[in-house]
Amino acid sequence: MQQERAVLAAVHLPESRFDERDPLGELRALAQTAGATVVGELTQKLHKPVAGTYMGKGKLVELKAMAAELGAGVVIFDHELSPKQIAAIEEVLEVKVLDRSELILDIFAGRASTHEAKLQVELAQLQYTFPRLRAMWDHLERIVGGG
Repeated sequence: MQQERAVLAAVHLPESRFDERDPLGELRALAQTAGATVVGELTQKLHKPVAGTYMGKGKLVELKAMAAELGAGVVIFDHELSPKQIAAIEEVLEVKVLDRSELILDIFAGRASTHEAKLQVELAQLQYTFPRLRAMWDHLERIVGGG
């Protein structure tokens, strides 16, 4: 993620534990560790996440405008997102979307120095990415099968 401009995003749920004074402090530190330049932050309070996009549609539109205005190439969510949520969010935002787990894997990949450590991180990244790649191509199976 070398020096990519990033906007951070989070949904605060009733059961969420976060610092009221700095709700995205930990994610900001992780993003900076990964090499991102954090240029903006956006949070939303919800009683439960929106199924398809995690955030509400209005907040996603606001997030898209913020990312465009600030020249961000990536939006990092402080949550674990499903493959379908990532695809739906990327479709709205028109920028790359990372979730917390992928960000952490990127940090490990950048810090791994031994051959064994690099292989372990690569395996973890592949195990994380495979179901997401498969979900992105599910729509093609439906198109081909519709014959």
